[in-house]
Amino acid sequence: MRMELVSEPGDPARPNEDFAGVALPASGLGGVLVLLDGVTPPRDATGCLHPVPWFTSRLGGALTELALSCRDVTLPDILSRAILRTAEAHHTTCDLSHPRTPQATVVVARWSPESVEYLVLSDSALLIESPDGTVTAQLDDRLSRLPRSALATDALVDSTVRNKEGGFFTAAADPSVAERAVTGVLRRSEVRALAALTDGATRWVERFREGDWGDCFTFVRKEGAGDLVERVRELERGDAESREFLGRGKTHDDASVVYVEL
Repeated sequence: MRMELVSEPGDPARPNEDFAGVALPASGLGGVLVLLDGVTPPRDATGCLHPVPWFTSRLGGALTELALSCRDVTLPDILSRAILRTAEAHHTTCDLSHPRTPQATVVVARWSPESVEYLVLSDSALLIESPDGTVTAQLDDRLSRLPRSALATDALVDSTVRNKEGGFFTAAADPSVAERAVTGVLRRSEVRALAALTDGATRWVERFREGDWGDCFTFVRKEGAGDLVERVRELERGDAESREFLGRGKTHDDASVVYVEL
């Protein structure tokens, strides 16, 4: 089995808010991939004493442990339990009802000799390669379908479209959000490899249009996860002045890629 993982902060002076990991059970049969992209809050209060990396490490760790140890529990239920466990770790000190309470996008994939299960919540991506080389992108595209006017300011995002009907959903403190995730189950024989990317890495496709999802997957397999992130960084530096592709978005974002050949 080949596995690669890279996670780089957008700014070396700031903590990386992503969480990325692959875990294999002691039996050697199957495994779990977990990828989170912490949502950077505005500079004002979030209602929480803890920084986003604290939240993503807690939630990511809970997801990994539960997905491995509770093989008979579905991934939406795993996410629900992990959110609840994380919320219980700080509900006595923090206002978890605040719209900017720490939160994250989520990708989980779990495989066994019989099947591959997946879950995607918000704008990270899971790419699945079949034995014939076809690549399918599993995406939760609700954020990308919102009109630009709905994303004019962070305050407006929080108050009208984040974790609301007609908007988009992230993993924060409400376990019921797990029901909103994109999920599926495939036969193990239908999957040759997986690649999960946070939106700092999906810029290769979605912002800079270097190729489609199949091209992106091929790049990761041939050149490596680290080379994909470095190519994104080169493109970001080249766009820093013109802002042709990034617009008002930040020049660099935390970027993580996990690649697993089954």
